[in-house]
Amino acid sequence: MPKVSILLTCYNHFDFLPIAVEAIRAQTFKDYEILALDDGSTDGSREWILQQPDLIPHFQEKNLGTYGNLNYGLSVAKGEYIAELNDDDFWAPEKLAKQVNALDSMPNVGLVHTSGWFVGDEGQRMDGDPIGYYWPTCGSGQILHELIFHNRIIASSVMFRRSLLEETGRFDPSFWGCGDWHMWLRFAEAAEIYRLEDDLTFYRVHGGMASHQVDKMNEDARRIREWLVTKWPTYEAKFGATPGLRSAASHNLACLGTERMWAGDMKGGRRAYWQSLKLNPLRLKSAMRLALSWLPRRAFRALQ
Repeated sequence: MPKVSILLTCYNHFDFLPIAVEAIRAQTFKDYEILALDDGSTDGSREWILQQPDLIPHFQEKNLGTYGNLNYGLSVAKGEYIAELNDDDFWAPEKLAKQVNALDSMPNVGLVHTSGWFVGDEGQRMDGDPIGYYWPTCGSGQILHELIFHNRIIASSVMFRRSLLEETGRFDPSFWGCGDWHMWLRFAEAAEIYRLEDDLTFYRVHGGMASHQVDKMNEDARRIREWLVTKWPTYEAKFGATPGLRSAASHNLACLGTERMWAGDMKGGRRAYWQSLKLNPLRLKSAMRLALSWLPRRAFRALQ
């Protein structure tokens, strides 16, 4: 059995796919299998994959979406550890070795992720926030509260224990582009998270990225924040109402209030802002947005 199963998700990125595969082949750690999970490509990716003897092809005839495709990969993966790589991203040569070493040496850790760079079409480094945010960072250990604020883990940077899925379940395939955030939140409830500060993952920024589907991403985020509200009693019972977790819960409600307002649920938005202020009366943003919520919807959106 391989130590690591690499879930290489493929969908119409043939210009970048060979670069991703070469980055896998260049890894200093070699005990892996490469599951090429093609979700209905029509750009020549499938034909190229079939010509590569070290790739294990799995072709979906019906497009499953990102998380349905990953779930299929999890169902056939044989490795103790799972690494994800989107076909438009790539890795530094020592990425797998450092993550395997971390998981082998820290049994309380369920997932290891890395730092890295955003890169452009030609692989050039892109500093700053080329897609609206900087490369996400977080601490290590019990970081659930940090993940409630925002998704701080790039999918192509992760390696996690396959055994963790027995407790958390697989990805929710109904999400468009935030199903990884939903999964990392469940992982963080079940185990510790560790971040390698080395720049080992390179996330490509280009016009065909799923994250450019803003409305779908916003709807995913709203669903996750609604779900997080229902999780608060569980988190409080398991971890206690720590200042960090309480602040994160207040932030989540404030974000949910805005997302409800944008969707036209003015009453629900105000209720979320009130709940946010109950958890953190000093949260001025919640108070300000609550006041603004009495404006017409169009005016409210223009001021956000």
